[in-house]
Amino acid sequence: MRSIKIFALAAGFITAVMVLAAFIIPKDKAPVKNKIAADGKGFAVVELFTSEGCSSCPPADELVARIQKEDKDKLVYILAFHVDYWNRLGWKDVFSSADYSKRQNQYANWLNLQSVYTPQIVVNGKKEFVGSEEGTLRNAITAGLRTNSAATLTLNTQKGPDHITIQYHVAGAEKNSDLLLALVQKAAQTKVQRGENGGRTLSHVQIVRKIQSQPLSAGGNGSTSIALPEGVNAQDWEVIGLVQNKTNGEILAAAKANLTTTVNASK
Repeated sequence: MRSIKIFALAAGFITAVMVLAAFIIPKDKAPVKNKIAADGKGFAVVELFTSEGCSSCPPADELVARIQKEDKDKLVYILAFHVDYWNRLGWKDVFSSADYSKRQNQYANWLNLQSVYTPQIVVNGKKEFVGSEEGTLRNAITAGLRTNSAATLTLNTQKGPDHITIQYHVAGAEKNSDLLLALVQKAAQTKVQRGENGGRTLSHVQIVRKIQSQPLSAGGNGSTSIALPEGVNAQDWEVIGLVQNKTNGEILAAAKANLTTTVNASK
């Protein structure tokens, strides 16, 4: 009887060891999570259409500001477009432009929307939703970071006294694609005097101040320039470039560059 008990205890000990070993994975065999995102092959372009005249917009502005801070080391590109159609309702947004309203209407065509609205966010040119929906935005960013991009974009900049020269290289893009370049002011505040946000001080990030597009050259290499507003502090501005399919609006590649390199006007 005693030998049987000893055998049973030994068998139980061996079984326990085997079960424990099944849950121990050597470091070199451990599964890799989020490998695509870690490799930096995915990206997320977040386009916010907003206005200082819209009382629903400040929460969306605050949300993208948090995302900008949290994801500063990831390939997340935020562009805040201040549309101009709110200007007639009591407050003219100093950052607004008809060009940005036109871009939003183009997205309405691409995404088969019946109308435009603020605040609206579009991610990678494919998914749109109300700009204050934090969970939806975070999920869309995660999906973008986990999706490999077949195209690449490289930007190099040189700052002159009144313009920025941009050299670009694009690889792997579809033929029906354009290069969009946005001049972005990283942060600003406005004391709103009238309209729905009258009496409030609003903070903004990643404000698009100019945008221009051009067809890609056959070889994917090219150079262009953007005029700079007077008194630009190079450290507070940047250029964000997008390669976008002009048929369906999908963004195929993105990159950014600082304005800190200076060249002489004579060069």
